[in-house]
Amino acid sequence: MKEFKCKRCGTCCKWSGYVRLLDGESEKIASFLELEQHFFTSKYTIVTADRRNLSLIEKEDGSCIFFIGDPAGCAINQVKPKQCRDFPYRWNFENWQEECEGAKDLL
Repeated sequence: MKEFKCKRCGTCCKWSGYVRLLDGESEKIASFLELEQHFFTSKYTIVTADRRNLSLIEKEDGSCIFFIGDPAGCAINQVKPKQCRDFPYRWNFENWQEECEGAKDLL
């Protein structure tokens, strides 16, 4: 069986939807960015519709606020949320392999 290898295409960072933050993750990201916790939370997060989590906000195009363009990268890669670290093993959606460059090698 082939192993997934990220090609840094950035597709997963451009999918619209929540990037839910677990307990302690907003503090860790704020510290990494050298921001006060309150400032980070008010500028870079929203409360999810189910009111269970904070989520990173999206840019107008639906990509993550911390997505860096060409070549694809993450401004908070060292402290990115567990949800991001778990891709593609813990979250995916139907036909995600067709969009993700790293997954195309698995097809």
